[in-house]
Amino acid sequence: MNHRERLLELQSVLLQYQSLWRPQPFHVRRPEWCDQWPMLAEAVLGFDEPALERFTADPAACRAWLTLRLPAAATLELLCDIPALVPRVLPPVDTRFDWSIPGRKREQVEAFAAHGHAAQAPLLEWCAGKGHLGRRLALADRVPVRSLELDPTLCEAAQRLAQRAGVQQTVLCADALAPGSRTHVRGHTVVALHACGELHRTLVRSAAADRAHSYRIAPCCYHLGADGGYRPLSSEASLPLDAAALRLAVTETVTAPRHVRQRLARDQAWKLGFIALRNALEGEAARLFRPVPSSWLSGDFAGFCAALAQRERVHLPAAIDWTHWLTTGERRRAEVRRFELVRHAFRRGLETWLVMDIALGFEEAGFDVEVGTFCARALTPRNLLVLARRREM
Repeated sequence: MNHRERLLELQSVLLQYQSLWRPQPFHVRRPEWCDQWPMLAEAVLGFDEPALERFTADPAACRAWLTLRLPAAATLELLCDIPALVPRVLPPVDTRFDWSIPGRKREQVEAFAAHGHAAQAPLLEWCAGKGHLGRRLALADRVPVRSLELDPTLCEAAQRLAQRAGVQQTVLCADALAPGSRTHVRGHTVVALHACGELHRTLVRSAAADRAHSYRIAPCCYHLGADGGYRPLSSEASLPLDAAALRLAVTETVTAPRHVRQRLARDQAWKLGFIALRNALEGEAARLFRPVPSSWLSGDFAGFCAALAQRERVHLPAAIDWTHWLTTGERRRAEVRRFELVRHAFRRGLETWLVMDIALGFEEAGFDVEVGTFCARALTPRNLLVLARRREM
């Protein structure tokens, strides 16, 4: 199956079953799909905690379970089966390279660097951060590298680390979205590890004119820069997506430590408890829920609700049974997590569609393209890599 066929098949399935993945259970008390698939709704709401934890931690097992109740999920699973790319052996580096690199990031850099041919042109590291990937590839391929980054603090760190490692690395402190930054692309192998949203899409949009030698992109955070809606990169993509739908593609994360998960669970229950209280006072309605300052979550539930009510201009009565509304929030969170299992079964399909749009965008710009995984999901769920090389004329 080529990239166009895969995109169109995914597009068809996602459009047909959009009622299952578009509604956000946090904002919708009971998704409309529950009326269309009542047995599915009953089954997910019937999960005990061990089953819920297992399916949350193992998306593949959850999709397999869903396949028994929604046959289209099997089609989705096949369309998301992207083979692993073949790695190359990189020359080793000494321990000095590991300075200032967190362990998981270090593994991601090594995995990314090992996929794709040895650089045959100077490297441009896009949205470079501290330049870890650029340094690793400079050491592996013995080519000069430019690392483009917006944050001056990160630029200074990248320059310092390059000097300590003794690599030929030029740090460019610039905005990747500024038109002038594209002048650095010409004749380079452009590498981008988890460049977010429009920061990776801008490379595809301008690929036909920028005359890069090749690209290696592992995309991330597809919703960033898409506040006005998703603008497709290829002529075949026609799936309408807003930022909220795009956010679904990156909701899968590697399991956090227990204390972090417990805190996030409590925070969500508090938010849902406040929403239930507000709805009881003002009536059910679809309302935006803006981000909450972390300091508001450091006290107790009553204080959190009081601060939020003041911001949202909700008049609270003098006497409130806080235990009741906290219990309501915890009960709502249990429902949300179970409904989200169905929604999350479509997130890899949506992400694969987005990556196929990138691949087709490059093909239409005159590049030969290969897509595959560069590491295991346990290292990062954002493990899809697009390799694009300009066709010989």
